[in-house]
Amino acid sequence: MDSIKEVKKARKGNAAAFERLIIEHQVMMYRVAKTILPKDEDCADAIQETILKAYEKLPTLREPAYFKTWLMRILMNESYQILRQRKKIVVLEEWGEQSSDDVGYEKIEIMELLETLPEEQCQLLKLFYIEGFSIEDLASIYKVPENTIKTRLRRAREKMRTIMTKEKEEKTTWKNGKTK
Repeated sequence: MDSIKEVKKARKGNAAAFERLIIEHQVMMYRVAKTILPKDEDCADAIQETILKAYEKLPTLREPAYFKTWLMRILMNESYQILRQRKKIVVLEEWGEQSSDDVGYEKIEIMELLETLPEEQCQLLKLFYIEGFSIEDLASIYKVPENTIKTRLRRAREKMRTIMTKEKEEKTTWKNGKTK
C-alpha cells in the first residue's frame, strides 16, 4: 500500500483510506502506547483518542510522508495525558497485585532497568530498541535535530550501563559477604 497516496485520499475526506492507514499502523500504535501505559485498557483509550484527533486534524497535516510520526506524536501525547490522570488515582485492588505475565527473567530485568532511568531516557530507549523507530522518526516525534536524538540515546545507554555496573558490584559484594 502506498501510504502517501492513502494519506492524500484521507485528507480529501476518504474515510476508507483513513481506515486503511489506521489498520496499517495499529500494531505500532499499541506498542508505542504500551511503552508508556502499563494497562491494556489505557492503551485502548489512548489509541481511540488518537484516532479521533487524527481524523479531525488530518487536514492540518502538512506533509503526507510524515503521517506515521505525526500519528505517533499524537498517540504519545494522549498516552502521557492518561498517565497524568491515572497517577492521581490509586486503586486498592491493584496495589498489592503482582504481574502474572509469563515472560523471561531477562526481559523483566531489562524492563526494570529501563524503569530506573528518567522517563524521557526510558521512553527513548524503548522506542528505538524495542519498537524499532529510526533516529529520523524520533527526531520528528520529539521535534529536535537528529544529532540531539543520537546524543540522548548515547547518554541513556551510558546511564543504563552505569546502573548495571553498580548493581553487578553490589551483587558481588553481597555474595562475598562483605558489607559497605
